[in-house]
Amino acid sequence: MSDCIFCKIAAGEIPAQKVFEDDSVIAFKDLSPKAPVHVLIVPKKHVQSVAHFTADDKDLAAHIFVDVVPKLATELGVADGGFRLVMNTGDDGGQTVNHLHVHLLGGRKMTWPPG
Repeated sequence: MSDCIFCKIAAGEIPAQKVFEDDSVIAFKDLSPKAPVHVLIVPKKHVQSVAHFTADDKDLAAHIFVDVVPKLATELGVADGGFRLVMNTGDDGGQTVNHLHVHLLGGRKMTWPPG
């Protein structure tokens, strides 16, 4: 989608503080961090939200959660102490960019409820 900010970041049209990139995913520091470690993990393929994943996206979903999340948590130093993953979906879920993204937050004790 040409007007999607995350598609533009993935295409290199908008700069971001990248912490990881491969053929299908980009991860970068959040511009407004809510924890000492706060990165966004974004598929390069435009998927509006987790509610819009299809059977064709199984490999992408597995790659994000099996390969990328553990790797980043380890590299960013939060794997041992723990971290939080957040996926906001739709207006009521707090999604502000209509491109699927996973927030990886860590580096401090997380509280509940989150908000």
